[in-house]
Amino acid sequence: MAQLIDGKAFAANLRRTIADQVAQLNRDHGITPGLAVVLVGNDPASEVYVRNKGRQTIEVGMQSFEHRLPQNTDEAQVLDLVARLNADPNVHGILVQLPLPEQIDSAHVLAAIDPKKDVDGFHVINAGLLATGGKGLVPCTPLGCMMMLHDHLGDLSGLDAVVVGRSNIVGKPLAHLLLAANCTVTIAHSRSRDLPDICRKADILVAAVGRPCMIKGDWIKPGATVIDVGINRIPAPEKGEGKSRLVGDVDFASAQKHAGAITPVPGGVGPMTIACLLANTLTATCRIHGLDPSDPDAR
Repeated sequence: MAQLIDGKAFAANLRRTIADQVAQLNRDHGITPGLAVVLVGNDPASEVYVRNKGRQTIEVGMQSFEHRLPQNTDEAQVLDLVARLNADPNVHGILVQLPLPEQIDSAHVLAAIDPKKDVDGFHVINAGLLATGGKGLVPCTPLGCMMMLHDHLGDLSGLDAVVVGRSNIVGKPLAHLLLAANCTVTIAHSRSRDLPDICRKADILVAAVGRPCMIKGDWIKPGATVIDVGINRIPAPEKGEGKSRLVGDVDFASAQKHAGAITPVPGGVGPMTIACLLANTLTATCRIHGLDPSDPDAR
């Protein structure tokens, strides 16, 4: 059976390291990193996510600034808030929680964030820096995947990596990070021809396509390392009427029989996302103040 890569434990260790670095930054330079989160509307999943972000931000010794706006807020109001956060010296990281209500263009809002404070790593400048080997802020989920891969495999040079999924949030940035780690990288997706055969060539297989249990065990090269980014909620009648459960993009039960190591869902990639958000906030703080970040960067 495949070894489980425990993202929950890894994230807890990362947060402890960040807390130590935040304390040292405050002690040596009198600087406390500040993370501002903007939530527009009352989406239940976003509410939970923002609450967890705020709690973990405070736990590592950072300042947490939450800005909650009503569902009918217009785009100009959000842009005005972002401009004020850009200019606030106490704010080193800005995150606008997605999705935004339909009257607001997410692209306009994300483009308005100062790239130096763009701790989600979504700004086109940070995307461009990543693609060209520059020093930008890296999207949190791909950064967390790379940390776990380096921890489990060490040097990734020469390994064949297949990323199933081509989103700007996970698939594309992760492919750039794997290339920077000297992997041979293939980006595949739901419309790729002979997708099972493509996957079987991978020493590292990353599933980020958003389809529950799409990747089957016999698609996996024996001994491969599998990173399952998918978080899908499906019905669970065995738990009772109306109940559901979380599954990944990989059929976990069959994949365990083929993979050498695999991240579970839940408890794999998910916990790393907020931990890497805090890591990016620390990195942004140091860079803004002209200090060596000594950040836990996976590149």
